[in-house]
This record gives sequence, C-alpha cells and structure tokens, in this order.
Amino acid sequence: MTFRWIPALASSAVLGLGACTNMTPEQRTVAGVAGGAAAGLIAADALKADDDWRLIAALGGAAAGTMVAQNNQSNKCAYSRGDGTYYTAAC
Repeated sequence: MTFRWIPALASSAVLGLGACTNMTPEQRTVAGVAGGAAAGLIAADALKADDDWRLIAALGGAAAGTMVAQNNQSNKCAYSRGDGTYYTAAC
C-alpha cells in the first residue's frame, strides 16, 4: 500500500508554519500542539487504528508539533549523529 498523501500532508504542514510569523511564542506552541495532534489523528484514521492508538497518535503528534513550533522560533533543530546521540545546530 502506498501513502502518496503523506508528502502532501507534510508539505501542507511546512507551508502552514509560514503563517506563524506574526504569532507570539505561546500562540505558536498552541498552534503546533493543535496541528500536530490533528496530523496524528488523521494518520491514525488513515491507518484504521483503534481508539487506543488514535490517542497515542494524537499525543505523539502534539509533542512533535510542539517541538517544530519551538524549533521554528529558536531556529535550532536537533540532529541525529546515527549512534543514538543528538546535537543541536541552526535549522
């Protein structure tokens, strides 16, 4: 099964972040939480997950959305070294 809609969803999320330029840090975080949770629910629904997995997907999406919003504000991102450790650098 191919998921051709995943790149479209990711592109939409990146374009949506551009609308956050005039927001306060708190508003960006709220938008990241809401957008991430919605993306998690959409993915869980597309995969026909049960209610427990929908909740986990929403929580995971909210966490990811929060990190994206905060990284977008600080312009610092975490990168993996491939050995299980991470470092931060400019996005």
